[in-house]
Amino acid sequence: MTQARTAEHGRADRDAPANSNEVYAKGLARAFAGAIIFGLPLLMTMEMWTLGFAIHPFRLLAFILSNFAVLVVLSRFGGFEPTETLAEDVLDALGAYAVGITVSALALTVLGLISKDSPLHEIAGMIAVQSVPASFGAMLARKQLGDGEGEKREEEEARSAGYAGQLFLMMAGALFLAFNVAPTEEVVLIGLKMTAWHTLALILISLIALHALVYTVGLAGREEAPEGYGTGRVFWAFTCPGYGIAMLVSLYVLWTFGRIDGAALDVVAANMVVLGFPASVGAAIARLVV
Repeated sequence: MTQARTAEHGRADRDAPANSNEVYAKGLARAFAGAIIFGLPLLMTMEMWTLGFAIHPFRLLAFILSNFAVLVVLSRFGGFEPTETLAEDVLDALGAYAVGITVSALALTVLGLISKDSPLHEIAGMIAVQSVPASFGAMLARKQLGDGEGEKREEEEARSAGYAGQLFLMMAGALFLAFNVAPTEEVVLIGLKMTAWHTLALILISLIALHALVYTVGLAGREEAPEGYGTGRVFWAFTCPGYGIAMLVSLYVLWTFGRIDGAALDVVAANMVVLGFPASVGAAIARLVV
C-alpha cells in the first residue's frame, strides 16, 4: 500500500510541471489572440501612428507605467492565468505587456508602417503606444476567450465584489474605452461645436447611461445593487463616483495625448465631457469585459 502511494505521488510530481506548462501555454496563446482582437482597431488608425512619435516622451513613459500598474491590479481580478501573490501579478502584467509589444511590432511591420529605414525613436514610440490596448487585450483574454476555470474564476469574482474592487473595474473600463477614442480629432472638434446646454445634456446622458447599464438594464454580468441600497443610494454611492472616475481618466488621457495643451478652461471641460461619455460607458460595461 505504501509503495503504491509513493508511486502515485511520484507520477503526480512528474505530471505537475507538464500540466502547469500546458496551462501557461494555453494562457499565452489566448493572450496573443486577445491582444490582436483588442488592439487591431487602433493598430489600423492613422492618429495612433502619428501619436507614437509626436507624444512627449515623459507623458508616454508616465502613461506606460500607469497602464502597467493597472495591469498588475487587473491581474488579481482575472489575468491570462490565475494568480495568488503580488509577485505573480507583476509577472502576469509583464507577460501581458510582452505580448502586447510583440503583437504591436509584428502588426506594424506587416502593415508596412515600420521598416528598416524608420528612425529608432519613431519605431519605439509607435510600438509603445500601440502596446497599451494590446496589453489590455492580452490581460483580459482568459475572461473573454477562456473556459472560466471554475473555482479560480469564482475566487477572482469575489475579489472584485467589494466597493473598492468595483470602482477599480470602472476605472479600468473607462481607461480602455477612453484610450480608443481619445486619439481621434473628432473629440476636440465635437467639444468646440458644443454649447453649454449640449455639455450639460451630455453629462446627464452619461450619468443615466452609466447607472442604467450597471444596475438597471438586465445585461449579462451586470452588478446587483448591494443589499439595502435603494436607487438613490446606489446613484450617489456608485454612479456618481463612477462618473467622476471616468472624467478624471478622460482628463489624464487628454493630457497624455496633448489634446488640451494651451486650451482655455471651458474648452478643457468640454473635451472632458465629450470623452467622458465613452469613458462612462466603458466604466459601466467593465464587468462584461473584465
